Amino acid sequence: MRYSSQVKPISYLKANAAEVLTQLAEQREPMVITQNGEAKAVLQDVASFEETQATLALLKILALGNQDVATGKVKPVPDVVARLRAKRASP
Repeated sequence: MRYSSQVKPISYLKANAAEVLTQLAEQREPMVITQNGEAKAVLQDVASFEETQATLALLKILALGNQDVATGKVKPVPDVVARLRAKRASP
């Protein structure tokens, strides 16, 4: 995704805040806000932000799992299943 079409100066945001929020919600694309010609912030709608956070959480879990595999912190599936069954059977 290219953000070059979604770059606006902070003065545009100040003058058109309600319109910007509507646009963010409808288009579901982030907007880069500049100040003095430099990118300073990225705005996005709440739904997109929540999706991004959920995706990052899943990627972190995956990375931690890969790290466990790489360091040998794994157990064979039959051992885990047997342990869970034993735990379930005991009061």
